[in-house]
Amino acid sequence: MTVAPLGVPRHHLQEVGSTNDEARRLAVDGAPHGTLVTADRQTAGRGRQGRAWVAPAGQTLTASVVLRGLPHPELLPLAVAVAVAATVGDHARIKWPNDVVLAGDDDAPRKVAGILCEGRPAAGWAVAGIGLNVALDLADVPDDVAARAATMGRRADELEAVLAVLLEQLRGALALQPAPLLEAWSARDVLRGRDVRWTAADGTPLGRGTADGVDAQGRLRVRAAEGGVQHLDAGEVHLGAAPAA
Repeated sequence: MTVAPLGVPRHHLQEVGSTNDEARRLAVDGAPHGTLVTADRQTAGRGRQGRAWVAPAGQTLTASVVLRGLPHPELLPLAVAVAVAATVGDHARIKWPNDVVLAGDDDAPRKVAGILCEGRPAAGWAVAGIGLNVALDLADVPDDVAARAATMGRRADELEAVLAVLLEQLRGALALQPAPLLEAWSARDVLRGRDVRWTAADGTPLGRGTADGVDAQGRLRVRAAEGGVQHLDAGEVHLGAAPAA
């Protein structure tokens, strides 16, 4: 599959509630494949489960791309994660379902990027939203966010250069057939072989086991502690055993 260049037309806003919301609006209005929305500042950026995305102005790349005609829309989150990780560098890893991480001093994965893919498959479009900590100063975010965050360590004036690399990496990842895409994703899988537990969005425990990669639909495989294999397509996954009561 040959994928057309991404990023044209581009809508750059000084401030927006959410680049994903703006890209969705444009998609509904018929915006073509590759339409890009970027912003200097988001006031209502969000991740999965509606969580807020903290993005200090001028330090974090916030971008959403309208995509049309995807042959395997269910694999879009995997393709975006592969592209973002390649942009960050060889040391970047992917934490299912939507985080790109770096290992911290304590070997705990720290989030350098978040991904939010949304769309209307019946209408033939999707939006890939990316928040990437290009030049994040951890002193500028709340302590609880800084404890879990990582940064590329680039300069603020390099955001445009990083965006150009990201769009080209995304174009290449979208052109991959399912098998090589899954191989590229698996090569950066930070969970595989590690003990995990999973919960509902409200924190209700659902199970524990050992992560075993993803299946052909992009679902996380887990070898459950009680036996058998679970295929997760929703909920929250955490490393390690459940915290003590």
